[in-house]
Amino acid sequence: MPRETTLKGRVGSLQRLLARLNSNKEELQHIEPSRAQFEGLCGQIHEAADLQAFHTAGKQEASQQLQGSLKEAERLATLLQMAVKQHYGIRSEKLADFGLKPFRGLGKSRARRPAAPAPEPPATAASAETPATATPSAATDRS
Repeated sequence: MPRETTLKGRVGSLQRLLARLNSNKEELQHIEPSRAQFEGLCGQIHEAADLQAFHTAGKQEASQQLQGSLKEAERLATLLQMAVKQHYGIRSEKLADFGLKPFRGLGKSRARRPAAPAPEPPATAASAETPATATPSAATDRS
């Protein structure tokens, strides 16, 4: 009999063994006390699995409720922060009391910098030729 590794597989394996033991009770009278104890343990496993499933469902429901409340609270917090900014003004230092940054201008770090000169386009063979270096054959091809 292969060893099961998942919880569901292990429980299923135990339940199948219990069903086989129960169907052969008459032939296995000498192990009846152990079979009865095994049956009681399988019942406890079944109850614990049901309880675990109940708590898992409850945990999922609580997690969904938490996420919904958190999202709604964050939306309301944003609205309240905007109301505070509107009341005190965006430059007021009082905003710091609410964890908000007052607008203090662009400052030196974001001041306009002079534009860098544009790089010169790379020279191509046709533009590198000057009239003095042009070959006579090139001049005759144009005629």
